[in-house]
Amino acid sequence: MSVDQVRTEWALEFFRESLRTSRLPLIPGEVSAMFDDKPPVREIPTDPESLEYLRNLINYVLNGRTFIFTYNITLLIFLALFALFHLGEIVCERSKWRILEHDPAVASESCRKTANDSEAANEAASSSSSTLEGSLSSQIILKADTDVERLPLLGNRRHGKRTWGNRLTRNLASFLMYQPRPIPLINRTLPSNGTSLFISAFLGLNVFYHLYQLPFESRYFFAFADRAGVMFIVNLPLLYLLAAKNQPLKLLTGRSYEALNIYHRRVGELMCFEALVHLISMLWWRLVLSPDWLKGSNFYDYITHPLILLGLGAFASYELLYFTSLGSFRARWYELFLASHVVLQIAALVFLWLHFYTSKPFVLASLAIFFVDRLVWRLWMKSTNVTADLTVLEDGQTLLLSTDWDIPTTKGRRWLRPLRQSIRHGWHPADHVFISVPALGRSHLLQAHPFTIASAAPSVEPADSPTHAWLSLLIRVQSGFTSSLLDCARSNSRVAVRLDGPYGSRDPLNMLRSCDNAVLIAGGSGIAVVFPLAWDLVSNHCGKRKVHLLWVTHSRAQRSWIPEERIAELRKLGVRVTIPEPTIEAGRPDIHGYISDLAAAREGQVGFVVSGPDGLNRTARNACAEAVRSGANIQLRVEKFGW
Repeated sequence: MSVDQVRTEWALEFFRESLRTSRLPLIPGEVSAMFDDKPPVREIPTDPESLEYLRNLINYVLNGRTFIFTYNITLLIFLALFALFHLGEIVCERSKWRILEHDPAVASESCRKTANDSEAANEAASSSSSTLEGSLSSQIILKADTDVERLPLLGNRRHGKRTWGNRLTRNLASFLMYQPRPIPLINRTLPSNGTSLFISAFLGLNVFYHLYQLPFESRYFFAFADRAGVMFIVNLPLLYLLAAKNQPLKLLTGRSYEALNIYHRRVGELMCFEALVHLISMLWWRLVLSPDWLKGSNFYDYITHPLILLGLGAFASYELLYFTSLGSFRARWYELFLASHVVLQIAALVFLWLHFYTSKPFVLASLAIFFVDRLVWRLWMKSTNVTADLTVLEDGQTLLLSTDWDIPTTKGRRWLRPLRQSIRHGWHPADHVFISVPALGRSHLLQAHPFTIASAAPSVEPADSPTHAWLSLLIRVQSGFTSSLLDCARSNSRVAVRLDGPYGSRDPLNMLRSCDNAVLIAGGSGIAVVFPLAWDLVSNHCGKRKVHLLWVTHSRAQRSWIPEERIAELRKLGVRVTIPEPTIEAGRPDIHGYISDLAAAREGQVGFVVSGPDGLNRTARNACAEAVRSGANIQLRVEKFGW
């Protein structure tokens, strides 16, 4: 007999033996032990029709499980393709770096010329920096009720020769970059069209694996219900991999944790949906579609069986994980979200391990990812303790947490640098850290809250030269942890802090370095992302590019978040800094017009990095999409911040 025939005969025998008792065994090895002292409550079907039906049902279940385990292999193939594409991007970007930064003398001269031009432009601007330089000065202020997306962008201006192929390529790139309006009524923010299409393709792959070779007959509905459970299982490692702060996907794709987090949430939603389908389908099968001779005992005995109770425990744990992960819940009860995420994950994996024997390899892989990320990397290799200064800024609702230290040298131990990656060894622009403040109380001991590093990244090259690091975090006060930290800052100017990090991606910086023009747009505390990028571009990677920075503030008090002397230094280094009048006084600025004018006036490739609230991000993204449609050569990265 073949292996498949042996497996089918074993499963059939197991299924038949299961009919002799009102309680199904948890694993096949327990069959004989459980039947020795239990009287049969159901007759074993001996007619050929019933046996053939059982054989077919078991074959559908087992063949589906065999096929579905190729799912993760398929994901690895797609990941390899994305990694190759990202490698090609890296090679292309580095070739552009050499063109822009290859000659230090030329780069230095370019920096001096850019700085002189910028200083002259800044002197011509108003002392409050409330308007844009040059031809844009009359367009920056726009009333709050104006729909900027309906304004004309570039008119009939053309970029290069228009051909049918170029037009199609531009339209496709513009469509993928465009971000639709939020969903009405629930006001849920949607991602860009490109992200939505990628997520749709992922969901389509799951639908294919769920329905492949399933018999669409009600009497075999059990196979559909079982497949839903297996689809939940095979997605488990991917869910935990996307949730890990230290993951190979960032290196392989170049995307930051924040950019990958949207996929983590969609995978979690898909799994919760599959779990719900599995539960409802199993109940529907047991109550309605199952043959009478398979039902056996009453429904109470079925629902209180340990196998079913364990499944219900796993289902409840993951559904609670979903509801506590919703944006509205995180914003109101972030601390509860953190605690429940750890407890519910462990409980869910334990329930799943006991409920479904086949899930054990996937549960072990998920546990390994979870514990290696949390314990090995975050608590051991990336964690450090510092004493930090706390300063309440002008608006009274923003804190500045700052500290400094000497970066350890790694002379003769370069091979240790990839392993010892704590914040004490430096960080890159736009990185973030998790902070814990045990002094706030016992409940805060294990809490870790993320904040973007607002200060410039220290230079760590050459590795054998000592460098001093100055780290600053802008902390907007909300409820919970930040509110407690504000109370602490009012009575204590210094506090012991545990830093976990740094985390982030160099993709935005690398993209900007490869562009002829770099444009950074920040809204409010988004300045913590773009300021270090601008500083790094003109201090460490100065070349032929021009750098623009636009910072939209809500009130004048927010200007204190970045000291005036640092803004002045940026201008001296050549950055064209624009800070419009606060929106509370003058309304929203014309971000759309700002981007369109820059895209139309600049030659070569223009790189945009945007960080701010959803409204600003969407307006900037769609303005770039329109410019791309008109022929502009634009690269865009949106760094969203929030709870």
